[in-house]
Amino acid sequence: MSSAFQRELDREEAAIVDMPDRPVSTARNLVTPEGLIQIENEIEHWADELKKAQAAEDKAHVASAGRELRYWTSRRSNAEVVEPIADHSEVRFGHRVTVETADGKRRTFRIVGEDQADPAKGMVPYVAPIATALLGKSVGDTVEVMHGEAEIVAIE
Repeated sequence: MSSAFQRELDREEAAIVDMPDRPVSTARNLVTPEGLIQIENEIEHWADELKKAQAAEDKAHVASAGRELRYWTSRRSNAEVVEPIADHSEVRFGHRVTVETADGKRRTFRIVGEDQADPAKGMVPYVAPIATALLGKSVGDTVEVMHGEAEIVAIE
């Protein structure tokens, strides 16, 4: 093998090993109790993946698993668990909110932490524009969501 080719492989391998950390949000890391469990499951998963990758001497997988483990460990270290709030008089973190648009369509959103968010399942991070529009509002209030106005019809 030529030394030029070997140097190229060494540079590629170094790039894998020096994989930069995932960016971490500067917002407070508010989490629901379920969100905390999700973070802890991610830590366990990536710790297992790292062990497997190390045993297999798979440097690329060691780098990526290590990166994920560092991210989730960081998120766990600054997680602020927000217990469910029983008062549903206004929208708060962790609540499910149902809104109805002028054409009668209803959508339900749950306001959660950034790592728990899954918009396809109606789970939006508390820092998202739709969540910030809803937070602090009550049933009957009108808010700007989904490119139009909607009325809050239920808070659970």
